[in-house]
Amino acid sequence: MELRRVVVTGLGALTPIGNTKDDYWNGLVNGKSGAAPITYFDTEKFKTKFACEVKNFNVADFIHRKESRRMDKFTQYAMVASDEAIADANLNLDEVNKLRVGVIWGAGIGGLETFQEEVLNFAEGDGTPKFNPFFIPKMIADIAPGNISIKNGFMGPNYTTVSACASSANAMIDALNYIRLGHCDVVVTGGSEAAVTIAGMGGFNAMHALSTRNESPESASRPFDATRDGFVLGEGAGAIILEEYEHAKARGAKIYAEVVGGGLSSDAHHMTAPHPEGIGVMAVMRNCLENANMKPEDVDHINTHGTSTPLGDVAELKAITEVFGDHAKTININSTKSMTGHLLGAAGAIEAIASILSIEHGIVPPTINHSTVDENIDPELNLTLNKAQKRDVKVAMSNTFGFGGHNACVLFKKID
Repeated sequence: MELRRVVVTGLGALTPIGNTKDDYWNGLVNGKSGAAPITYFDTEKFKTKFACEVKNFNVADFIHRKESRRMDKFTQYAMVASDEAIADANLNLDEVNKLRVGVIWGAGIGGLETFQEEVLNFAEGDGTPKFNPFFIPKMIADIAPGNISIKNGFMGPNYTTVSACASSANAMIDALNYIRLGHCDVVVTGGSEAAVTIAGMGGFNAMHALSTRNESPESASRPFDATRDGFVLGEGAGAIILEEYEHAKARGAKIYAEVVGGGLSSDAHHMTAPHPEGIGVMAVMRNCLENANMKPEDVDHINTHGTSTPLGDVAELKAITEVFGDHAKTININSTKSMTGHLLGAAGAIEAIASILSIEHGIVPPTINHSTVDENIDPELNLTLNKAQKRDVKVAMSNTFGFGGHNACVLFKKID
């Protein structure tokens, strides 16, 4: 059967460097760092005392207090970002066939803050199992798309993909395929995460994954820099409206870009470390290009996973060089995690939005905080260091990898 074309018609973002998609984009092109000392809890005894928190966010501005109390923060973020994306797509809820509108969302962890609070409350009690009746429905990872569909009446496929930091990229690929195969006309996709908590920070510190550059939080996320020492935890949400091309055209929708392919692979190597030769990463990029029926030389820009870890950054760049050959030196490569930190299950969504907006605006955001060359990285690669670069981006690739060896890659193309 002939696959239907899929396009992007709406975007929404709630991030550490901007609470709307326009503010997020402005933060990206201006090289804004979202890292700062943690305000949510006392970090005195923590090895890492900073993160990329969402700032100046008052849930009461968006969601009625009675409703918001029934939602973990990761669901609140999902609701706000998806509302923006639906409005941005100018999707008329009275006219669209809601049986053919799905919600496929990504979350690596889900309601960690809710789980933490309920367990601590029980531990501090006398052993009587007194739990909030909303404990379970607030915590479960699939509740975010559930709430999005309940609010809007969307009755198509509805679920959450969980593949650690690749979760929202997996969600986008599933959404792409549901529309391609004719099961949906529209899918609200993306991801959200809110893991800047005692348990989140403590857990990632215990595995030595986080930067401990407490004296300079704003420069701690430094992908590709020789002095990088771990990632910076971020939080927030990104929402993307994917739509069948003819359906979008028929209603006169604005089209940001076409989604032309998605690839998946596994490292099959280690619980947390990437394969040192980047074998799984090579496979996922090749799978994505094949799925999109495109050649390596078609790609202008790659938004890397680029977490600012010693092993991961080198392995990914080696894989890019292997897949793209000499063309790799002509690609604008960047890591927007240098500004947003690592949003875990929401990373794929906000980085896809950055890739889509690079196509729209003809600008590639920088990889900030780079000061020391890593001799293990090819100096001829254009890592878009410290300053945004103008570029006619016709095709952009977004890479997202997760603990467990999960790799996902999505390819976007300027619409013909």
